[in-house]
Amino acid sequence: MEDQGIIQLYLQRSQQAIAETRSKYGAYCRAIARNIVASPSDTEECENDTYLAAWNAIPPNQPRRLPVFLGRITRNIALDKYGYNTAKKRSRQLEVILEELEDCLPAAETVETEYAAGETARLINEFLYGLEEGTRNLFIRRYWYSDSVEALAGRFKLSSSQVKSRLFRVRQKLRVHLEQGGVRL
Repeated sequence: MEDQGIIQLYLQRSQQAIAETRSKYGAYCRAIARNIVASPSDTEECENDTYLAAWNAIPPNQPRRLPVFLGRITRNIALDKYGYNTAKKRSRQLEVILEELEDCLPAAETVETEYAAGETARLINEFLYGLEEGTRNLFIRRYWYSDSVEALAGRFKLSSSQVKSRLFRVRQKLRVHLEQGGVRL
């Protein structure tokens, strides 16, 4: 079924919308959640919570791109689950990814940071669209989908050290781009 048909099912409040979403995007949502939470039961819970959140969000929202909409929901749910699971203990799985970006992003300290966050997002998007497509995809797979270095090496037919080097260089360029855009790091 096409995405617009699935969205229409949500708008009509048809239970078939969830079945169609699961059929078409279940593996996609599970992959996003699995890269963040790792546990099969947590992955399944995130996937199911995604369908509930989509059910509650459509209507009033009518997403233009259903996979992006579902991916964002899944990622946010998985990050919340990860935070809950690691509140009292430290897990290095996602922390490593976040630490890699730490030097490129400003710290949230004041009320004014909300405006700065919007400006930072605009600058990051501008930066990403200026990258060569393969490099942009590598960056997005690592920092949005939380793919491991090994998975990226396999996907992009590179060695792990090449992946790490490329990501390091892109982070350095991003840092410079943000500083030139007026973002204080």
